[in-house]
Amino acid sequence: MNIAQIENNLQELLKSGNEDTFIYDLLLAYGTPKSTISRLQKGGLNLSQQAGEIAWKKKLFFKTAKRENPHELFETIKTNDRANKHSPRFIVVTDYKSLLAYDNKTQESLDIPILDLAKHFDFFLPWAGMEKAQVQVENPADVKAAERMAKLYDEIKKDNPTQTQADVHSLNVFLSRLLFCFFAEDTGIFSKAQFTTGISSHTQQDGSDLNDYLDQLFAVMNTDYPIRRTASGSELPAYLNAFPYVNGGLFKNQHHAPKFTRRSRQILIESGELDWSAINPDIFGSMIQAVITPEHRGGLGMHYTSVPNIMKVIEPLFLNELYEEFEAATSTSSVADKSKKLNKLLQRIWNIKIFDPACGSGNFLIIAYKELRKLEMKIFKATGSLAFSNISLGNFYGIELDDFAHEVAILSLWLAEHQMNQVFFKEFGRSKPALPLKETGNIVQGNACRLDWEMVCPKKPNDEIYILGNPPYLGYALQSAEQKEDMAIVFSTMDDYKKLDLISCWFYLGSRYISNANAKFAFVTTNSICQGEQVANLWPNLFGSNLEIAFAYQSFKWKNNAKAVAGVTVAIIGIQNINTKNKKLFIGDKYNIVKEINSYLVASTNIIVSIRSKPISKLPEMIKGSSPSDGGNLLLSPTEANEIISKYPKAKHLIKKYLGADEFLYDRLRYCIWVENKDRKLAYSIPILKNRFEKCRQFRLESKKEATQKKADTPHEFDEKKFKETNSIIIPQTTSELREYIPIGFLSPDVVISNAARVIYDAQPWLFAILTSKLHKCWVDAVAGRLETRIQYSNTLCYNTFPFPEINQEQKQVLERHVYAVLSERERHSEKTLAQLYDPDKMPDGLRAAHHQLDLAVERCYRSKPFVSDEERLEYLFKLYEQMIEEEKSKGSLFEKKKSEPRIKRIK
Repeated sequence: MNIAQIENNLQELLKSGNEDTFIYDLLLAYGTPKSTISRLQKGGLNLSQQAGEIAWKKKLFFKTAKRENPHELFETIKTNDRANKHSPRFIVVTDYKSLLAYDNKTQESLDIPILDLAKHFDFFLPWAGMEKAQVQVENPADVKAAERMAKLYDEIKKDNPTQTQADVHSLNVFLSRLLFCFFAEDTGIFSKAQFTTGISSHTQQDGSDLNDYLDQLFAVMNTDYPIRRTASGSELPAYLNAFPYVNGGLFKNQHHAPKFTRRSRQILIESGELDWSAINPDIFGSMIQAVITPEHRGGLGMHYTSVPNIMKVIEPLFLNELYEEFEAATSTSSVADKSKKLNKLLQRIWNIKIFDPACGSGNFLIIAYKELRKLEMKIFKATGSLAFSNISLGNFYGIELDDFAHEVAILSLWLAEHQMNQVFFKEFGRSKPALPLKETGNIVQGNACRLDWEMVCPKKPNDEIYILGNPPYLGYALQSAEQKEDMAIVFSTMDDYKKLDLISCWFYLGSRYISNANAKFAFVTTNSICQGEQVANLWPNLFGSNLEIAFAYQSFKWKNNAKAVAGVTVAIIGIQNINTKNKKLFIGDKYNIVKEINSYLVASTNIIVSIRSKPISKLPEMIKGSSPSDGGNLLLSPTEANEIISKYPKAKHLIKKYLGADEFLYDRLRYCIWVENKDRKLAYSIPILKNRFEKCRQFRLESKKEATQKKADTPHEFDEKKFKETNSIIIPQTTSELREYIPIGFLSPDVVISNAARVIYDAQPWLFAILTSKLHKCWVDAVAGRLETRIQYSNTLCYNTFPFPEINQEQKQVLERHVYAVLSERERHSEKTLAQLYDPDKMPDGLRAAHHQLDLAVERCYRSKPFVSDEERLEYLFKLYEQMIEEEKSKGSLFEKKKSEPRIKRIK
């Protein structure tokens, strides 16, 4: 039985309205066999002997609320031994106005008007043999908690609409207080179940007094014992006075609890019944953020930053160095020397400041805190110390724009501290008391692009500061008006900032913060800031502060640990003040020790590859294809082209094939009207063409661009005419970054190439070999711009900058032979498009082998020894590029004087 059938069955059930057969009809709706229903009705499967009640082993306990309050009856039955004796999957109670149900396996409840049953068909899907999907992550408890809190949040919001920003803030604070109480009663801060039991025992079931109870309770937890009194001055009831003094700012400010209903109260109690001791604050915070963003609900637990990914940032930034110091100290033979070195390391880690200027719910700060605590415990073990932890949350700083995330970050740090204190207690048998909480106050709510970072995390002469995180990416087209204003503020002294990703703000502000200070920073970033024009616009401004890249992870997919979650392509880049130490360049799970890492994340001197108008190598000119700017009036479908030619045969030579990247890669036919001056009179004598020219003229006149308006005088011509009637090589402007080779091709003289491709006219076959080689693809991957993740091939940035040595005629002939071999292999699969042929997973073996031999031939033009990796290819190409630039400079040809930024050779 499928879902559509179940929904339809439920609708029919509700129409019938037969109370006597309701429960049996409900079971039938989910596909329970009629013979089984008959046995249940006759008592064969019903283990209960009471009227209006069904006890079906492992399936169902059902009871009708005739005169009882259905909610009170439901609560009684849920904990009733007789009802649970036969382990029913579902407990169902109804008065035929409301329907209440409980799933003993998932511990989820349903409380709905019975007429809404069809809307909640998924609750009873296990009866149809369909279990509800369970998201598997590192810790399922986090997912379950987030789901419960999302449910509670929705219910509270329904009864407490937020009118102002202050209302939203109060609700955010309230939820963070709830989270703390749930965690506290399961981890020894409160007595076991103290908070949840208090609500169950001392508030009305209809929820009418719960807000007053919580207001009073939160006020109590913010008041030390000697001065606790009720509002009238009398002593507190024992059940309230039993709660400890919490302080720490969590309950400091008065924010009234929202109003509750029976349903929201029940969900709150069910949330408290979870085991909150199993919650991981390092990932839980991110998941709870999804509670207040319903558009993310479909992926609760699927969007957090996983611990292994965070470790890729903090290990090379500071943690590895600390452990190296620890290993060096513990390997010292002298006891006194060992103790001295370990105590020095302790003093160091106690003074380290960690700052995340886009902290979200605090994931990076929490992991950094935990890792420092772990190292501290190792040092205590090695020294036999009886000291307590001296790593203070006061040394952890953050900025977060979102109010709720800011509240959760503060809370999550407290939870992480308590968890680490529990670990410390298990290890050493002692720990600092959990309460009262310490004031943290270093997570600031605000806009990191507009706040003074030094006001948030002050720099003192002897400080050691590490800035880290995963700031927002967003290219310019995706930025909001406020974010564009942020960019304008941060880059007020720069002209070309609009092409930069938003994350560039954090790199720029970070570079200013750490300059000449004992500080470093490392961010997860889109790899696009290390590609294309963004490199020349951003990196000279960073390195101008005498900074360098300390370590980097080349592009990889940034995934979390959830199931089936696609990752975004990112890099990790660490920046420091210039020093002579070697750098680490990570490729996958391995790294190379290198002397320098450039802006393209290649082991090479830091040279900037900028747009050039002419090739740096002795290669023929490549240009952009022809642009129509015609409103579609000069372009034709195959049907339109055939109709014109069949009706006006003399127009045949005015119709040409028209190819851009898509037409070329996917074998799609398109045509265009191409009129030279000598054919102008003929073209205008053909009514269909003349009509199209008039529409084109009107389109151009209505353009906002003055240059396009001027072209209205010649509406029969393309706006930009680049076509030459010669053989040509076509290179798609946009191509998938996943392809091993850029698919290019030879075209005959009668094909017009569009501005969605690049073209070399009068092309020689050996050029094909260079352009389709792995060496050229490596260069393009490094320097090209991107459209989303796809390569944007540019003649000025990819081709004109490509370093290729001069070769003789014999070498050209060798390359040509390999070109023909590649073309021959393509012909063997002529039924496939180029996109199919160059699919990295489906590329034919023969074509792959032909390309490999072509690669070897191209590489022999550079050196006799083949390259062993793309990293080696790029290192070689950057060195050759630098050499060619120096030679060009010495000849005084196209060289532009470098700008004043130190250590940057910015060349055009």
